[in-house]
Amino acid sequence: MTRMTWNFSPERVDTPDATALRRDYFGDVAGRYFGRVLAEDEYDQEMIDEGLELLAPPAGQFLVGRYGGKPAACGGLVLLDSERAELTRVFVRHAFRGLGGADLLMDGLERSARELGARRVVLNTRLDLVEARALYTRHGYGEIPAYCTGPYMEIWYGKEL
Repeated sequence: MTRMTWNFSPERVDTPDATALRRDYFGDVAGRYFGRVLAEDEYDQEMIDEGLELLAPPAGQFLVGRYGGKPAACGGLVLLDSERAELTRVFVRHAFRGLGGADLLMDGLERSARELGARRVVLNTRLDLVEARALYTRHGYGEIPAYCTGPYMEIWYGKEL
């Protein structure tokens, strides 16, 4: 019997797997916001693709996680300045939750942030994304003052690396 394992690696955001993961991420967080599953024609590709040019070195990084070879998770980071990296699009597909991938994804994102020269990681999220908030606090992130504003930002976290 072969044991399934996680593998995380940097990947361009425009590969088919990365694009599908980003789309699933958006569908999940937008669907929760609206309280229903979104129809395919409700997806705004412009919003899904916003800021993607920043998710590549030297400005950032995008990781794709595969479980047993299947695309299952993703996360990105963007350098905000010489000291801080922001986590974004942190997501594990529902079918792969509970298998330890979220913790490995966070470890990989923090390692990537260090490699890019960041000393601190920050992020923003919504209050209703309770699983994400639990993940961040489990990894040592604490609430910080708002460092940015936007319509879907309700709470901000930070962590020294």
